Amino acid sequence: MRAIQISELTGPGSLHLAELAAPKQPKDHVLIQVEAAGVAFPDLLLSRGQYQLKPPVPFIPGSEVAGTVIAAPTDSALREGDRVAALALLGGFAEQAVAPLPAVYKLPDGVSFAEGAALPMNYLTVEFALDRRGQLSANDTVVVHGAAGGVGTAALQFLKWRGARSIAVVSTDEKIPVARAAGADEVVLVESFRENIAELTNGNGADIVLDPVGGDRFTDSLRCLSPEGRLLVVGFTAGDIPSVKVNRLLLNNIAVVGVSWGTFALARPGFLADQWSALHPGIVSGQLRPPIAAELTFEQANEALRMLDERRVQGKIVLRP
Repeated sequence: MRAIQISELTGPGSLHLAELAAPKQPKDHVLIQVEAAGVAFPDLLLSRGQYQLKPPVPFIPGSEVAGTVIAAPTDSALREGDRVAALALLGGFAEQAVAPLPAVYKLPDGVSFAEGAALPMNYLTVEFALDRRGQLSANDTVVVHGAAGGVGTAALQFLKWRGARSIAVVSTDEKIPVARAAGADEVVLVESFRENIAELTNGNGADIVLDPVGGDRFTDSLRCLSPEGRLLVVGFTAGDIPSVKVNRLLLNNIAVVGVSWGTFALARPGFLADQWSALHPGIVSGQLRPPIAAELTFEQANEALRMLDERRVQGKIVLRP
C-alpha cells in the first residue's frame, strides 16, 4: 500500500511517500480502507519529535481517518463495507489503517469521507474541553482563540449548537468570514481583543476562554474573564508555552484549566463512545459539520503540514490517498 512515512524528525519536509506492507489487524481492532485522513497539529509536532507520543522512526503519522471497513471483530456491530470515521492514533496517512474498535464510529448518511476524517480530533477535544473541563452552560459567553482553525471552528459550531454566546478571535481580516460561517456571534481581531471583549460584555468579561494558541495573548485572556471564569488551555500552536502569576487567579477567583483530552479519554474505556453519542445528534443535523479548507493528495502531505506550521489553515485539511 502507499503511505506517508517519517524517517527523520526534521519537520514537514521529512514526510515522504513510500510503498509499505498493509497493516495487520490486531485483536479488537478494525481494518479500514482509508478514503480521507485528517491533518492535525499533533502531526506537525510528531514530524519534529515534539509531541508527547514519540514513536520510533520510521513511522506513519495520521491520527484520524474515514473510509470503509475491510474487517472488524466478529462480535462487533461493524461489517465489511460500513462507512466509518476512526481514531487511528498513528498510521492514518496510508491507504489502509487500523483503529481500536472503541474508537471507530459509523458515519451518518450525508457526511462525506472528508468531513468524517475531520471530526474526531477537533470535535471530541472541544466537547471534552467545554462540557467536562469548562462546565459550559447555555448562559455562558465564550471567547474562542484561533477561531478560524480546526479546533476554533469546531468550538464555534459546538457553542452555537448548545445555545451559548461566542466571541471569536482571529489574526487577520481574511479569517473573519470563516469564523462567522462557523457560527460566531461576534468576531474581533487579536490585536485589540481584550478591549473589544470588555466592550462586548459591558465590562463584565467572558465566562470561558478557550485557547488552543497560547503565546503572548495568555495574560490578556486572563484579564478578559469574569469572576469565577475559566481559561481552558487546549494547546500551544503559537509555539510558546505561557506562564501565569497565580495571584491573578486568587484576586479574581478565576481558574486556568488544563485540557488533555487524549490522555484522559484513552485511559477510560467507554468514554470515547459516550462522547460520540453526545455529538451524534449535532452531526446528523448538520450543525456539527467540519469546514474543509483543502483536500490534498498524499503527494502534498509536506505542504499540508507547512500550511499548519505557517497558520494558513482556515478550517481543516484532509489528505486523499
